[in-house]
Amino acid sequence: MRTKIPAHCIQAAAENLAGALEHAIEHTSDQAALVVWDAESQLAMGLTDAYRLCLPAAKFLQFEKTEVEVVKAEFEKLRPKDLVVLIQSTRFRLHAFRIRLELFKRSLKVVEHPHLERMFGDEALTYFDSLAYDRDYYHGVGHALKNRIDDAHIGIIISGDEERLIFPAGFEQAKLNIGDYTGMQNIGGQYPIGEVFTESKDLEAVHGKVRISFFGDTQFTVNRPAIPITLVVEKGKVVNTANSTPEFDRVLENIRADDGQVWLRELGFGMNRAFTQQKTVSDIGTFERMCGVHLSLGSKHTTYNKANIRKKSARHHVDVFVLTKSVELNGERIFQGGDWLV
Repeated sequence: MRTKIPAHCIQAAAENLAGALEHAIEHTSDQAALVVWDAESQLAMGLTDAYRLCLPAAKFLQFEKTEVEVVKAEFEKLRPKDLVVLIQSTRFRLHAFRIRLELFKRSLKVVEHPHLERMFGDEALTYFDSLAYDRDYYHGVGHALKNRIDDAHIGIIISGDEERLIFPAGFEQAKLNIGDYTGMQNIGGQYPIGEVFTESKDLEAVHGKVRISFFGDTQFTVNRPAIPITLVVEKGKVVNTANSTPEFDRVLENIRADDGQVWLRELGFGMNRAFTQQKTVSDIGTFERMCGVHLSLGSKHTTYNKANIRKKSARHHVDVFVLTKSVELNGERIFQGGDWLV
């Protein structure tokens, strides 16, 4: 039997969600809200209880007890700017109906919480903490990071005495995931939030060494090796490792089997201070927002196109997390000691 999350933790989560709904999603009392949830995990049920507190006028549908056509009919009743919240222990499937995409087409606001069954126990409380929305921090630091990235012609990630990963060719225009939807067609997305990401303009220019303290394993969970793994990068590809583990070797083997080689693509600057090298959760998609630096391995990146990578055949995008000492852009130190300095 699952242990019930304490009421004071649910209340704290509700307060965090209320702040995000007001200041990021800009949901108002004259807009309808529909919460689709399931009871398949402790965290999903706790999160649903939190939404009941902060959205008392919302309609709640339990997914596994509701016919697909009934769920779709409830979506049809909503008007543009209304809110849909999806609380999913795994990820909801409505046959060929791609939920978030279809809801965005209808100009609905969407907050999606997927893969909650991967987190349990104290991780639920860390997850609740990650939902807090500090607008000044996210907007201020987020836009400052984007400006630095967009202006930079060189970047260096320092993760050890001799481990430096060098980006000497400048960066693609950075994208924001900070709860600022100004000028965007869609409002909302997967929560928690907190990230600015980019990649090298020239993937083959990236070279050096980098130490990683976590990686997404073949079960899409956060794997922490006993000793940080060192990646050796030449011409934008991982060509060797030190202190690897059997599970990380399997990750690399899978990428090479499908993509041919292990490209290093995304450079992500995570901003969510609820997640650190010490405070973790098991779901890789959630932990991606960790305050610090993450990279992606594999050919797949849906945001940026590269002439030397065929988008249709790219299969893998595996997040790895750097044991970051510092980050420099154009010689200016912008990250050190676990904090952004912009």
